[in-house]
Amino acid sequence: MSINCPLWAHTPPPGGGAWHALDAHLRGTAELGRRFAEPFGGGEITYWLGRLHDLGKASHAWQRRLALVVGTGERVGIDHKVVGARLAFERGLRGFAVAILGHHGGLVDVPSLGKEFAKGVAADNADALRSLATLVPDLPDDLSGAVPPSWLQDPLAGELGARLCFSALVDADFLDTEAHFRQLTTPRVAVEPDFKLLAERFEAARVRRLSGRRGSPVDVLREQVYADCVAGAASPPGIFRLPAPTGAGKTLAAAGFGLRHAALHGHRRVIVAVPFLTITEQNAAVYRDLLGDDGQVVLEHHSGVDWDAAGRGPWDRLAAENWDAPFVVTTFVRLFESLYGRKPSAMRRVHRLAGAVIILDEIQALPHAMLAPILSGLKLLVKHFGTTVVLSSATQPDFWALREFDELDPVDLVESPKRLASQLRRVRFEWQVDPEPSLADIADQAAALDAALVVVNTTADAVAVHGCWRDMPSGHAWHLSTRMCPRHRRRVLEAVRARLAAGQRTLLVSTQLIEAGVDLDYPAVFRAMAPVDSLLQAAGRANRDGRMSEPGRVVIFSPAGGGMPPGYRIAVDQTRLHFGPDRRQPDDLDAHPLYYQGLYDALALQDPMHVGQRIQDARRRWEFQTVASGPMDPRTKARDLRLAFRMITESGVAVVTPQAADDNEQREVRALIDALRGDMPSAADFRRLQPFITTLHPSLLRRPEVLAQLDPIKGESVLGGLAEWRGGYDEATGIDLDPAVEEFLL
Repeated sequence: MSINCPLWAHTPPPGGGAWHALDAHLRGTAELGRRFAEPFGGGEITYWLGRLHDLGKASHAWQRRLALVVGTGERVGIDHKVVGARLAFERGLRGFAVAILGHHGGLVDVPSLGKEFAKGVAADNADALRSLATLVPDLPDDLSGAVPPSWLQDPLAGELGARLCFSALVDADFLDTEAHFRQLTTPRVAVEPDFKLLAERFEAARVRRLSGRRGSPVDVLREQVYADCVAGAASPPGIFRLPAPTGAGKTLAAAGFGLRHAALHGHRRVIVAVPFLTITEQNAAVYRDLLGDDGQVVLEHHSGVDWDAAGRGPWDRLAAENWDAPFVVTTFVRLFESLYGRKPSAMRRVHRLAGAVIILDEIQALPHAMLAPILSGLKLLVKHFGTTVVLSSATQPDFWALREFDELDPVDLVESPKRLASQLRRVRFEWQVDPEPSLADIADQAAALDAALVVVNTTADAVAVHGCWRDMPSGHAWHLSTRMCPRHRRRVLEAVRARLAAGQRTLLVSTQLIEAGVDLDYPAVFRAMAPVDSLLQAAGRANRDGRMSEPGRVVIFSPAGGGMPPGYRIAVDQTRLHFGPDRRQPDDLDAHPLYYQGLYDALALQDPMHVGQRIQDARRRWEFQTVASGPMDPRTKARDLRLAFRMITESGVAVVTPQAADDNEQREVRALIDALRGDMPSAADFRRLQPFITTLHPSLLRRPEVLAQLDPIKGESVLGGLAEWRGGYDEATGIDLDPAVEEFLL
């Protein structure tokens, strides 16, 4: 092949069209990557990464193979990444060259780059380099000046900058390639949102929404919280705290702040992240309603989204790939596992975090084990990448007791959190901890009332309490836990809300899933002993709207023989130390810093051998694969996932429960299961099954009687996959297990 022959990056689109010239692809990716990265200071790095990322495609071997596979669907199968990565490394980009090496397979550890470079075929590399003067004639000899000085001074800042540049590169590469194959005139990039317009639209819709609902005695205080947040939006970008009690209207207030702050300071998007799917769905629906969503404003992105559902279309699916939307609602898991991931598909969206307003709701639910990298990442985004962060919770953790938040001054959006907490105090606490009541005692106490909520720590305990109410008339007693699939839980919540609104007798027992984002209002709540933040979350379901003439009743009890998740024990010990009948009450904010400091010390979060600190050390060395997958175990020669960044350490087994579907749905669910068992399962089929999928704790797989009821949907094992539940499914409590089998909260 002559050096003057055309060089191609991609074959023509299916059905015919032009070939994609290599020079055009390199320039298109570079220009778009620079556009994405320029706002956070990585524009020139990403530009040159883009110009070099596919340089290896200029080799004769690669070009010949491309011509052979055209129209076959086969891959070229010849490396094209090493030559550009090595050149970027040698010309001064050093560790940032890992972005080129990983733009298809994922980021690797920078200290291993030498080994990766050695994998390249010398002849092919030399061949490609002969086209350098033609393809990249303006390549400087020294690119080190493209790196911002602050990224060089702090290895953690540089590491995060490399992640953002990698994200901008792979997003630009994908979009430029997509434009070729879809024969678009320009890559698919949304126009910059008008946040002034969105903020005004949100405020007008909020006023209309509130005028159409029944008022409550706490509405004046909710308005004050909202007004404080909107006023605080004028403050310079940084880190903010929203320490308002449960029921204070934080959902609307935080969004009002985010939209106004973005309008005033030029932020590019608002991202709201929450811990649980139920809150994500609920909040996204509220935001769509208030923003007058035309289908291209609010993006809801999490594992349970059905892209084929009514009201969603191609925009949602495409925007989810890279969060190219003005207002994103997602989960903690999706947000932070993208930030600390290594695969291009997950990291395409990461560059969108720079210059954004990130609102973290219910931050007390962040996993303690991962606090060091999470807090470090947030601090760096604020200090170096133009991001504003809002920490919202009724029980604000004392993150400033940890060194990861050193030198970061927060702004409180509520003028006087203690005064607000006092004004919004709507409950009184009672303690039943010595002697310890049985679960049956608590069930009887609740049954003596017309309406009561009982919150326990395990699904087995929830079934036990509900069992005490089995003989009640239909509709009086309800159960809620993750033994039930999402569709089942939603039906229960709808029924409970309707009965409470109608003043009908309604008893409900639930695990902790009720405690965040589920807006129920009971006169009495019984809460099994738990960490103090959980106690307060449960208390927020008592006299929520302040309509009772007397304070709501919150009974904290220590159940004799009751279960407790292993992760609760240290936090519960600290709760007993600081709160109780002869100590302070859970809503005493002065006691919370002491509780959190004691908890963090007991968990040894700052110990160099703690998993969070070991992840931080890997980040300082730019060991991207070690962060995402764990270090290599010299004995097994495999990655140790126990030391990887994981928001959920025990993900459990995903189980489809067709028994939960009604008669009309059952046929569709069965058909979807059959489709997934086929040769060509689709992601769309899996998403449509989400409402009927729940999770079993991995400990259950040690029980043969449970394994016998699990039928793998794909493969021969249920481990790490999806299974159909063949056992019983109770219409009240969901998956039917012997209470002795399941000992953990799901």
